[in-house]
Order: sequence, then C-alpha cells, then structure tokens
Amino acid sequence: MDYVTQNPIRVATRRSQLAMTQSHLIANELARLTGRPTELVEVTTLGDVTKGSVSSFGGVGVFVGAVREAILDGRADIGVHSLKDLPTYPQEGLTIAAIPRREDPSDALCAGTATSLDGLARGVSVGTGSLRRGAQLRAQRPDLVVVDIRGNVETRLARVADGDLAGVILATAGLHRLGRHSAISARLNPQVMLPAPGQGALAVETRFDLESRDADLHKALSTLDDLTTRAAVTSERAVLNELEAGCSAPVAALAVVSEPPIGSEQLSQDRDLFLQALVASIDGSQVIRLSVSGPAGDADRVGRELASELLAAGAASLLGEPRQ
Repeated sequence: MDYVTQNPIRVATRRSQLAMTQSHLIANELARLTGRPTELVEVTTLGDVTKGSVSSFGGVGVFVGAVREAILDGRADIGVHSLKDLPTYPQEGLTIAAIPRREDPSDALCAGTATSLDGLARGVSVGTGSLRRGAQLRAQRPDLVVVDIRGNVETRLARVADGDLAGVILATAGLHRLGRHSAISARLNPQVMLPAPGQGALAVETRFDLESRDADLHKALSTLDDLTTRAAVTSERAVLNELEAGCSAPVAALAVVSEPPIGSEQLSQDRDLFLQALVASIDGSQVIRLSVSGPAGDADRVGRELASELLAAGAASLLGEPRQ
C-alpha cells in the first residue's frame, strides 16, 4: 500500500448541521469503498456569517466559496455541496467528480396541523428564505404573508413550534437526511411547487488532477456518481445557466429520466428525459411554465432548449438583470 492510499480522505464542509450530515454521508461511502479513514475539514462560508436575506447579497455561490478554497489550497481532497447552492459556471481548477443518487427533490410544508397549502388559514405567515418558493407561494396563495427567514433547519422549525409562523417551506431531502420526517406536514407536489434546479442532489467537488494524484479516491468517486441523477440535474442547471439567473433567482426546474431497458443500466440516447421549468415574478403575479422532452444523453442541450423557449415567452422581463 503506497503513501497516498494510506492517507485519510479529507472532506471540506460547512459547519451547519445539515452540511455536516451530508458530508458524513459521503465520507462514510468513501470509507466503505476505499477502506481508508476520513476526516472533515470544517469551514465558514460568506453565507454563514452574513446577515439579511441571501438574495440581498448576491445569492450566487455564497455557501460554497470557502469549501472550494479548502480544496484548491490543499487542506481538503474533496468538498461536499448541496447541488442547488453550486453556481452553474465552472470554477477554474475544480470539477464535479460525483453526483450521488438523488434524494426526494420536492419541497415540504412544515405547518403543524395543516396538511396542504390549501389547508392554511387565510392571511397567516409562512416563512422561506427562497425567492423561488416565495414567488410560487404568492402565486398559489396571494392571501398569505410570505416572511423572509434565515437560519438552519431547527431554527426555522422552531419558529413554527413557537407560533411565530404558521408554517415554513423546506427541502424534503434535507429533512429526510436530518431524520426530521415527522416535521413534514405535506410533501408539495411539483405541480404545486416546482423545486430548485439540482434540489435533493449532492455534488462532490475536487481538483481536476485528482486521478493523477490519488487514483484510489478518483475510482471511488466514479463509483458514487449516478448517471441518471447527473443527466437530470445537468438539464435543470442548463436552464439556469442559459437564463443567466443565479441560484437564488425565482427559477425552478425538475427533470425525470425514464427507466433503463431491462438488463441495462446505461445512460443511452434511448432513455427519455422530461424537463419542466418555470420563471416567476417575485410577487407571484406572473408565472411562465413550460416543458420539453429529449434524449437523456443530451441533457445539457435539452435544458438550453427549454431556457430558450422560456426567454421567447418573456422570462427575461421577470428575471431583471443577469445575476451571474
């Protein structure tokens, strides 16, 4: 066994409970695949220390910068991100080496006794830190008071338990990973609230030259990479990129890849990808929602095609100035 193979795999992560949980999931899988020890390298990102709404200070990449720096300066071998937080433009020197199988991409209503958005009383306050969720909430229920909130999952749920808010909207995947299934009042159907591009998926980022430096880790990451998930999120993120919208903009997208032929796990041109996306005004008064289908093996092109159709339908006027 050579020196590199004996080294622990160092995983850069934010310090939030959800980020640490997600990083532990990846670290445990890599330990299983390689037989090597792992250790977390904790960092603090701009989004962790800046007060106010995420959209007010840009929203693009605010939760990933310090993680990326730890990889680039050699403190960590990989970094784990919630894919929906990752900018769609490439970072010089880094590559997304693995996108593991996706968790449930939906949004969830956490609201005590209400079991649907329709079940919320008129005029009550619902919290979210997402312009996308806020816009769709206002479109569905213009009578609700949408409150911009920050903080980790437990902090947000506490505001419901304390009676400060009637409900909050959170990602189903994050609640599942934290073991907070019981907090979910209703899983919101994508026809009611379309999720963020990449929601429910994790991205494992590393330096572009990993294969030459650590073939053992490179092979393990290749094993973790789920081609079906990668195709789906590639098309979703292509929509975001083509629209030149940041990851906090009121843009939603969700792709579903058809099942492979029996006996085949290949991501071939024969598998279909169904992609739907929407762009909304922040006040929810205007929503443009379209869908396309295409070959899963050409996911990026399918996403860009749908973005072009959204722009032709007037999406640019809802997005304002480009955010990237």
